[in-house]
Amino acid sequence: MTESTKSPCGGPRPGAGRPPGEPTKVIRLPLRLLPAVQALAAAPPGTRMPHPAASHLALPMFGHKVRAGFPSPADDYVEAWLDLNEHLVTHKDATFFVQATGDSMTGAGIQEGNLLVVDRALEARHRDIVIAVVDGEMTVKRLDKRRGRIRLLAENPAYEPIEFQDGQELTVWGVVTSVIQRFKR
Repeated sequence: MTESTKSPCGGPRPGAGRPPGEPTKVIRLPLRLLPAVQALAAAPPGTRMPHPAASHLALPMFGHKVRAGFPSPADDYVEAWLDLNEHLVTHKDATFFVQATGDSMTGAGIQEGNLLVVDRALEARHRDIVIAVVDGEMTVKRLDKRRGRIRLLAENPAYEPIEFQDGQELTVWGVVTSVIQRFKR
């Protein structure tokens, strides 16, 4: 009793699979993210992906200033409502956050673990704090543009300025507009 059976699964199918020779990579992701990844993969190249729904959370901002020196009685008067998204982000489509590491910018108030708000829509000017890529490495430094030369300066005397030589590449990713520092977790 010899009966030839073909499996309904497997085998070559016209138009299926990846192009020959194209490398692949296996990745693991939470199942809840699968629909978003599939939608991204199915989108035509260059399609702009939507932002997550903007959250609006206005918190009270008291009209009385807080003295950092000798204490004074505070008013209970709410002067305005503050939404941190509106306060920190000017160009929504061009803004991102990055976490600072190291101690090269402590003189500018940037500490290890701080979140930096970075705006790519702004043109970097002399004395701006920027996120830059130098020889493939990302860094945060103060931009120094004087006398026809460009340098990146640390705000810590333990670090030397980054001076650029012929052929060395500098890419400015954006201008740091704010620092978010948490005191308690």
